[in-house]
Amino acid sequence: MQHYSMENIRNVVLLSHGGAGKTSLSEAILFTTGVINRLGKVDDGTTTSDFDPDEVKRKISINLSLLPFEWKNTKINLIDVPGYFDFLGEVKAGMRVSEGTVIVVSAAAGVEVGTEKVWGFCEEGRFPRMIFVNKMDRENASFQRAVEQIQAKFGAKCVPVQLPIGSESAFQGVVDFLTMKSYTGSPSKEGEVPQAMKSEADTYRARLVEAIASADDTLIEKYLNDEQLTLEELHKSLRQSVKNGAVVPVLAGSALQNMGISPLMDAIQSYLPSPKDRKVTVLNNHAKGETQEVEPSEEASLAALVFKTSADPYVGKLTYFRVYTGSLESNSQIWNSNKNEAERIGQLFVVRGKTQEPVPALKAGDIGGVAKLNVTATGDTLCKREKPVQLPPIVFPDSTFSMAVYPRTKADIDKLGTALARLAEEDPTFFVRREPDTNETVIWGLGETQLEVAAEKMLRKFGVAVELKTPKVPYKETILVSADAEHKHKKQTGGHGQYGHVVLRVEPLPSGTGHQFESAVVGGTIPRNYIPAVEKGVHEALQEGVLAGYPVVDVKTVVTDGSYHPVDSSEICFKIAGAQAVKKGLSGGQPVLLEPIMDLEVTIPDELTGDIIGDLNTKRAHIQGMNPSGGTNIIQTQAPLAEVQRYAIDLKSMTQGRGSFKMKFSHYKHAPAHITQQIIADRQAEKEAAKA
Repeated sequence: MQHYSMENIRNVVLLSHGGAGKTSLSEAILFTTGVINRLGKVDDGTTTSDFDPDEVKRKISINLSLLPFEWKNTKINLIDVPGYFDFLGEVKAGMRVSEGTVIVVSAAAGVEVGTEKVWGFCEEGRFPRMIFVNKMDRENASFQRAVEQIQAKFGAKCVPVQLPIGSESAFQGVVDFLTMKSYTGSPSKEGEVPQAMKSEADTYRARLVEAIASADDTLIEKYLNDEQLTLEELHKSLRQSVKNGAVVPVLAGSALQNMGISPLMDAIQSYLPSPKDRKVTVLNNHAKGETQEVEPSEEASLAALVFKTSADPYVGKLTYFRVYTGSLESNSQIWNSNKNEAERIGQLFVVRGKTQEPVPALKAGDIGGVAKLNVTATGDTLCKREKPVQLPPIVFPDSTFSMAVYPRTKADIDKLGTALARLAEEDPTFFVRREPDTNETVIWGLGETQLEVAAEKMLRKFGVAVELKTPKVPYKETILVSADAEHKHKKQTGGHGQYGHVVLRVEPLPSGTGHQFESAVVGGTIPRNYIPAVEKGVHEALQEGVLAGYPVVDVKTVVTDGSYHPVDSSEICFKIAGAQAVKKGLSGGQPVLLEPIMDLEVTIPDELTGDIIGDLNTKRAHIQGMNPSGGTNIIQTQAPLAEVQRYAIDLKSMTQGRGSFKMKFSHYKHAPAHITQQIIADRQAEKEAAKA
């Protein structure tokens, strides 16, 4: 592939609700441009974009795919990202390295939840965008209905620039309002506007011309004076209007029938901005988050952002990056400014799906990959050591769904750590945490599907078989009142016996204090050298409480008295005596179960507030406050962890994916009596099952 200057590059991400046809559209584009000679299908698992075995199996996109192609002296780096919310990290990464977006809408389904979500992302990032109404060949397809929904949700700035010729099985192509030409069949053939559509096309064209002229002071004057606007003027103004967000062109077609594809690529090339049109944001002070904007240039010093890492057990690590300024050469030395370490760059390549084409260099505005970097991870900046620079990292969504991982065999235990580390390196929304209170390895992500795919990937890539289970809740125990207790450990079995006698008091401490140990022994009733053994026994006993066997917290243990035998006493005897005495003390101190309470911040559409609050009340939540904001409501609440472990699934179901939430640990609180009884019964059943 030849070198293209920044003006002749377009970095475009395809966005949509899951199932709207992004992958089929990208396949049609590659076929139309001659990159591939056979049109693959998602259902057959033969598309260029969805090459991963998990994608083929599930028939959905799971990973971001790079699909560069050339069109009319322009290189277009098309980025196909997943439409399912569980893989939102890939969407964020794809958007971070793009200048423009194409939002795909199904002509049959219209505007869906995912459409609204990606539109919101585009609004946040001020992305120039266009909308492609796909599946015009499908049953129940309606361009008119889709446009009405688009304009109702996103505003009148969404203006059709095409009109489909027919629909459903009668769909033949599109009419373009700027050129007033028809483009029919596959491959696309240019022709005249069908006579039956002439009047309707004229009406639509008048609206489009008005929208374009309204965004330009010079053109609006000519338009109001009834002067004819040239095609060149309209093209130029429309490009500027798309760039500044004043107009969002709406196009139509069918990816499966490969119709309307050439006009779409013309629109991408003509109206979406190039890397030269958007300044590069650079971090001046990373700690304070201060930034400055610089002009992108091939002559400037290197600044490249790593936006994806792929871990392959055979090829090694593949690193995908976007060059913002300067150029990156194959077989060179560069500097990772995030890690403050040098990296050796091997052969650079342009990635297309699973294929790689070697290139000598990648210059400002372009996207490519390199294998086997040592320290570089997603979000890192690559630059020159003499001129270090950092680009703002990708902001990934918070991971709110967790599952416990259980290896199936001993061999799997040995390989588990390495496999999880590689997956975490590959996906910044996936992370691993060892929970000491429950002794479980817990993985976190954005949803159930993401973690199921991770488990399948562990088996396929690293040969590690695991089971996923709902994580155990790290309950704790404490006491409400002080209690005195003693235990005498005494055994005589011939020869040396065993003797240790401990008297102690357990006292409740304020929440969050932990555990304290104190010796108040006087007169040497317990020799000083045995006190550490008593303390050790106490600490070990507190790891398993008397109610349900959970760790005991917020308790002070004071050893007050005891006795010893000059021959039979030993450290182990006093350790046993201390442990048994503290258990008796806990039993007499009105033991209670503590459950973890979480802070939740739930963001939902206004109209769903009542339903969500009703559901939270069933989860024993305490609403702390509400903050309405621009059509959404932010609910601040606290709820027990046991009730909200699967809240990511519940909220997605209740809001059809429109809601989101953040969750963090707040404090421990006494569990209600009926909950305590249930937990004790469950723990007893677990122990009996383990014995069996």
